[in-house]
Amino acid sequence: MAAKRDYYQVLGVPKSAPLGDIKKAYRRLAVRHHPDKNPGDSQAEERFKEAAEAYAVLSDRDKRARYDRLGHAGVGGAAGSPFSGGFDPDVFGDFADVLGDLFGFSFGVGVGVGGGRRRGGRVATRGADLRYDLTLSFEEAAFGSDQTLRIPRLEACDDCGGSGSAGNKPPKACAACGGRGQVRISQGFLTIARTCPQCGGEGVTVSDPCPACRGEGRVERERSLEVKIPAGVDHGSRLRLSGEGEQGRYGGPAGDLYVLLRVEPHERFRREGAEVWSEVTVSYPQAVLGTALPVETLHGEVALEVPPGTHHGREIRLHGKGIERLGGIGRGDHVVRVEVRVPHPRELGEEEVELLRRLAEMGDQPVKGRVFDKVKKMFG
Repeated sequence: MAAKRDYYQVLGVPKSAPLGDIKKAYRRLAVRHHPDKNPGDSQAEERFKEAAEAYAVLSDRDKRARYDRLGHAGVGGAAGSPFSGGFDPDVFGDFADVLGDLFGFSFGVGVGVGGGRRRGGRVATRGADLRYDLTLSFEEAAFGSDQTLRIPRLEACDDCGGSGSAGNKPPKACAACGGRGQVRISQGFLTIARTCPQCGGEGVTVSDPCPACRGEGRVERERSLEVKIPAGVDHGSRLRLSGEGEQGRYGGPAGDLYVLLRVEPHERFRREGAEVWSEVTVSYPQAVLGTALPVETLHGEVALEVPPGTHHGREIRLHGKGIERLGGIGRGDHVVRVEVRVPHPRELGEEEVELLRRLAEMGDQPVKGRVFDKVKKMFG
């Protein structure tokens, strides 16, 4: 028997080569020497096996260390080779990638070098999740509301009980794959398994499909669903309704329904979390002297006290007049921003302009009596 070649020499890499270079070298050699690319070439087949054996050792840190110290004796010859009795899943992952590039299909656990697959019977699968976009008014989001949703979804067929077979007859083992769900294809010296094209990998077929669902086991229905929207939800909030999505196949659990909320803007209010904001406009005399104004809130009209000397942009809080926080931990505030309206002289009459001139002339000069009383008298 010919002596085994050095594994580094087989792959054409130095002893210091990192794992990435070793993997690239192995893939390059595997593609070049694969038997299907070299039919009848026994030498190419041997090179293919040799490269796989070398990679099986050098890609494993412990095996590589033993090989570097003791040579082939340290790894027991072809230990770990995909073609020997042992099976290394990491090596086989790369091996499968190479064959996938060559033949254009992927590998599952049914590949001929090891692994198993269930036989007979259909696998129950979970139903798909669904999404529903719901638009709420500003008030509905703030106070909560009861909504009726019309949801089209797949549900188990009543006629066949979800089996897809007329009369709920049990399915039969697929004749093409014998119930394995896979068919085997010989590629040179390998046996490769592919999903059975006749049963789609289920391993069974229905000879008499249910006419109501055409063998699918599910039919589409529109259901009315009552949903309680909690107070305090906001634009972009998402509600998850467990088990209200599509029904799973063959008795599998239903998916979930996700309700995405869109909140319409309000004509007078805007929202920041649990706070409601609005604006009120006061005149210059009202800002100087102070006033009380009625303002609208989500909870009705209240009197807003504007203190004397209020500047433009001042924010006045009405405590507890905002939106209820999710979880029932109290309400936010209603914040009123005060805007002081300064009129243009063209908007004023001659008497008003004259009064303003007199007020400007007074400036910081001492004035007998209360300033506020004089200003009130000037502005009527």
